[in-house]
Formats: sequence, C-alpha cells, structure tokens
Amino acid sequence: MAKYRKKPVVIDAVQWFKNGDHPEDGSETFDSGKFKGEKFEGKVVRYFRTPDVDGKSSCKQCSNNMHSHGWIDTLEGGHIVCPGDFIITGVKGEKYPCKPDIFQATYETV
Repeated sequence: MAKYRKKPVVIDAVQWFKNGDHPEDGSETFDSGKFKGEKFEGKVVRYFRTPDVDGKSSCKQCSNNMHSHGWIDTLEGGHIVCPGDFIITGVKGEKYPCKPDIFQATYETV
C-alpha cells in the first residue's frame, strides 16, 4: 500500500467556549424583553437544540450539559460543538469543529 503525507496547509481557527466566541458570529444583542443585552444566536456556531435531546442531559463526549453546547453546519452535515472545541476554517472557507487534543496533535502556531 502506498503512503501519503498531508500537505502543509495554514488554517484559521478559534477556540469556542460559548455563544458569540467566533469572530464571525456578530455582536448584535436583543433590544428589549427578557433577553435585553444578550447576544443573538451565532452566525457560525448556533445554539444546540434538538427535540430528541434534553438540554439538561450530559454530553457523551465532554460530560457538560447540552445547554452549554453549540451546533455548526459542515459540508458533511451538522455537528455538536463542545465548549473548548476549535472551529477551523478550511481551505475552501468551510467551517468545522475539532477536539482540542486532535487540534494540538495536528496543528502548530505559525
């Protein structure tokens, strides 16, 4: 079997911990009502919500409750974003999450 080496590619990435952490998520806030002053849902990482998972339940990957998670649409479909995951912008502008340990093993600061 032939062996291949991954081409060196420089990527943009930001570590995500909560709604609004991604620089492209925007800074718009609610003008009035119950959420006045709080940020709108992110444009890149949205709030995690699905009818089949209770937001108070624990994540199988990080054990935080699901209310603290985000959701991102990728080329392969939607993915859960755990607090601490890196959001990578790929070579074609696509965005996807990456676990911190995988990120540290794969990437270095340039």
